[in-house]
Amino acid sequence: MAQLVPADLAGTALVVIDFQRGVLEGCHDAHGVVHRTAQLVEHARSSGLPVVWVQDHGDFPIGTSGWQLADGLAVGHGEHLIRKTYRDSFAETDLHQILQGLGVRRLLVAGAQSDYCIRTTTQAAAVHGYDVTLVSDCHTTVDAEFDGTLITAKQIIAHTNMYFSGLRYPGSQFGILTAAQAIAKPARVPAEATEQR
Repeated sequence: MAQLVPADLAGTALVVIDFQRGVLEGCHDAHGVVHRTAQLVEHARSSGLPVVWVQDHGDFPIGTSGWQLADGLAVGHGEHLIRKTYRDSFAETDLHQILQGLGVRRLLVAGAQSDYCIRTTTQAAAVHGYDVTLVSDCHTTVDAEFDGTLITAKQIIAHTNMYFSGLRYPGSQFGILTAAQAIAKPARVPAEATEQR
């Protein structure tokens, strides 16, 4: 399983997607996921990494309780807040331009929900040419049902991690890390990971 945390943190940003009260309602281990993400945010800030926040305002009007960030999370002074209406955080937003302006080449991604905005945004980031690390225990979702088949949130989260850990795009690197691993001393991408691009 590829693990991507750059040895040189320059050019890395943490992107936190849709950790809003309404989005997190009914999500698996929402409290734990938010707690780990808050630790990751503090680590990014103390390391001098930009933190970019994304909030959905399609289902939750701006200013309502459901639109507010979960307790324990807050946009810091000078941090960017992107407002989106699509699952893809790059669609009809200035996220790409903001990241480019910050000199960002690598993304650490956390957020909700795993099977919607997280999967779609990480895929879009790959298309835009970013190296991406999905923080495997900092995204979540709810149970789902399709065509009579129940899919638990834990299964969706595991499948999202599996899918993303095997993602390949030319010239870019992808992987998953836990929050604890992302906070730990950075390590280079294993040679076998770069060879599979």
